[in-house]
Amino acid sequence: MKKITLLLVLSLVLSSSFSYSQSRKKRKQEEEAAKALALKNAEAAKKKDQKIKDYNQVITKEAKTDDGLFKTHQIADKHYFEIPDSLLGKEMLLVSRIAKLPANLGGGYVNAGSEANEQLITWERFQDKILIKVKSYAAVANDSLPIHLSVKANNYEPTLFAFDIAAFTKDSSAVVIDVTKFYGSDVKAISGLSSQMRETYKVKNLDDSRSFITSVKSFPMNIEVVQDFTYNASKPSTMEDTETISLQMNQSMILLPKVPMKPRLFDERVGWFTTSQYDYSSDALKSDKKTYIRKWRLEPKDVEAYNRGELVEPIKPIVYYLDPATPEKLRKYIKAGVEEWQKPFEAAGFKNAIVCKYPPTKEEDPDFSPEDIRYSVIRYVASTTRNAVGPSVSDPRTGEIIESDIIWYHNHLRSYRNRYMLETSAANPKARTLATSDEDMGAMMQMVIAHEVGHALGFPHNMGASYAYDVESLRNPAFTKQFGLAATLMDYTRFNYVAQPGDGDVQFIRQMGPYDFYATNWGYRYLPQFKNPESEVPTLNQWIVEKADNPIYRFGNQGSFFDPRSQTEDIGNDAIKASNYALKNLKIVAGNLPAWTSTMTNDYEDLKELYSELLGCWSRYIGHVATTIGGVYEDYKKPNQQGDVYTVVPKAKQEAALQWMLNNAFNTPTWLVNTTALENTEYTGYTERFRALQARYLNKILSFETLGRLSSGTTLSDANYKPLTFLSQLRKGIWSETSQGKNVSIYRRNLQRAYIERMEYLLTGKLTDSRSDEYYLTSQSDVPAMVRGELKQLLLQLKVAKNGAVNLETKYHYEDCISRIDTILNPKK
Repeated sequence: MKKITLLLVLSLVLSSSFSYSQSRKKRKQEEEAAKALALKNAEAAKKKDQKIKDYNQVITKEAKTDDGLFKTHQIADKHYFEIPDSLLGKEMLLVSRIAKLPANLGGGYVNAGSEANEQLITWERFQDKILIKVKSYAAVANDSLPIHLSVKANNYEPTLFAFDIAAFTKDSSAVVIDVTKFYGSDVKAISGLSSQMRETYKVKNLDDSRSFITSVKSFPMNIEVVQDFTYNASKPSTMEDTETISLQMNQSMILLPKVPMKPRLFDERVGWFTTSQYDYSSDALKSDKKTYIRKWRLEPKDVEAYNRGELVEPIKPIVYYLDPATPEKLRKYIKAGVEEWQKPFEAAGFKNAIVCKYPPTKEEDPDFSPEDIRYSVIRYVASTTRNAVGPSVSDPRTGEIIESDIIWYHNHLRSYRNRYMLETSAANPKARTLATSDEDMGAMMQMVIAHEVGHALGFPHNMGASYAYDVESLRNPAFTKQFGLAATLMDYTRFNYVAQPGDGDVQFIRQMGPYDFYATNWGYRYLPQFKNPESEVPTLNQWIVEKADNPIYRFGNQGSFFDPRSQTEDIGNDAIKASNYALKNLKIVAGNLPAWTSTMTNDYEDLKELYSELLGCWSRYIGHVATTIGGVYEDYKKPNQQGDVYTVVPKAKQEAALQWMLNNAFNTPTWLVNTTALENTEYTGYTERFRALQARYLNKILSFETLGRLSSGTTLSDANYKPLTFLSQLRKGIWSETSQGKNVSIYRRNLQRAYIERMEYLLTGKLTDSRSDEYYLTSQSDVPAMVRGELKQLLLQLKVAKNGAVNLETKYHYEDCISRIDTILNPKK
């Protein structure tokens, strides 16, 4: 027993000794590993210290600092942002606009002030880098729901740019990054050159030696960066020998509101600019598309008084400032144009909701800057561009408009002076001069500014508003003075071209209309009793239903290219009647144009310009009638409203429109051939100008889209206008000389050849238009068969007519047409 005990004790001692030895060895290994790790960390820290420097090593005494949303620093040609930790993760808008551009960039459809891109971003820290992450509210879900994880996973936010952290502030509350490369290189997401432009102009690369960051300014709510960029391009839009495109970009970084505005859901029956998102929180078996209107945040100072129906001032009114560069004599008209909207806002319960202020002096507001997001400005641009625009910046989360700069280009008033003469002078003696009075020009400018402010308030064009008024009422002084030329200022109804000589003191210049009051109340009425957008919908719907049967309150989408009631530049509810009045007036103007221009100035420049624009007026009047052919009425409705959304234009109206076109557009308008104007402004090309105008509208009515809608209409009712009937009537009208034994004038010969070429296109071509709802397989439609049949009929007519042709030009023309048609019907293999 003692031996056993001794052996056991010895075993324990040896075991303990072995364990101690192993433990000591393990500790030694751990100590060595710890030393190695410490050394590695020290080396990493040393490298890190070399990469992330002390604040004073980066932001030196030479730095020019601007304090605002971020502190910005410039040291020589380097630019730095100092981003507070409190702003990391905060949502901001990055808005890229073209500030200056070469002529004809984008085919003339891009102007200074045009927005190139708008992105929702956040600044995020990842290890030793700061990232710009591009976010989207296109897909959302309540973050308390499981599907929120899927939305995030399937909509991963791209990284626009990554910056190394250059330094930390001394109190470690902010990071410093070098933004020179981001703003100084060709980052396509903020470039003014689209992919299409780069391809069109054969853009090779950004030339670093000719590209600069012009300025960086920081304001309390935004940072503005101006870039001067020059690209090497083989085919620039202008000055091709330079192989250069230079443009100036303005990059705005704007902090979004901390507390989002309660949004208002969009209803297509009232016109608004919008922002949309897909909400996956819905209980429905699909994502719920939510579209919000874009509007300013207006909340009454006294809610109780507001609810009692009293007019109440908003907590924060909409304020526009005039650009200091605005000419003195125009300031009162611009101010009045902005404040035209005070009355519609009163319909929504707000007093002084929108005001315009003259530019403050340095003493009044030393911090005033048009680039500061806190100030919305009417910018006056010294440019030959004839335009005005009303862009705005809005919160993509809610549609809240944050800021807006209206841009007025100096030469825009010249367009209005010309149109004023051409469209009203037959009945308006005050317009028969190039020296239009300041009072009349001011009234025009006031309404243009008001129109652009309307866009900046959230209103798109309502092209259906002009149809609300009977054509004859536009000749009535009392009616036009009270109701204007259209039910809204947001239609393109610039002037009253219907009023006839002797009608009296009618309104010739557009003005605010009843729809403007209605739409402003619908969108801006403060509804605090509803806690979310969905609960507002029944009330908003009721307001629409109450007005639904009155055409004054109808919204006509500018995109409704097929609805003859929703057209640009037209007035009145009958295109044929309105265009008849318009052409009567235009004949008077055409006959007097030299006397009102070149005779007064002893110069042909204005005559040449105005004669060209007179042809443009004629073209518009023709176009208003042409849209009736193949037309479809579009009336936005909910299922509980009576009537259909889409209704084919009655056959009688379409036939009348075609006959009017044959009489006024395709029979040569010889009164337009003003020999005084042509012989003194053009050395050739008279017939070509008319050929192009006539062919334009021949092609419009002889299009796949028109024939497709005519065919579709016949499937709904046999009483609708049939495409074959239309084609037959058109052929007989265009080729009327073949049955009358008359000579064919040069203008008509050109038109008839254009007809043959268009029919060839319809026989052999295909629809490639981007409007997806108009697509159909043309090769398997009735179009080729109908066109082939019409060409065969025409061939028979021509073979008979050529033998009875009166003069040689007509005979040769018919023989040529026969040959052309034969080649089309029997192409060589």
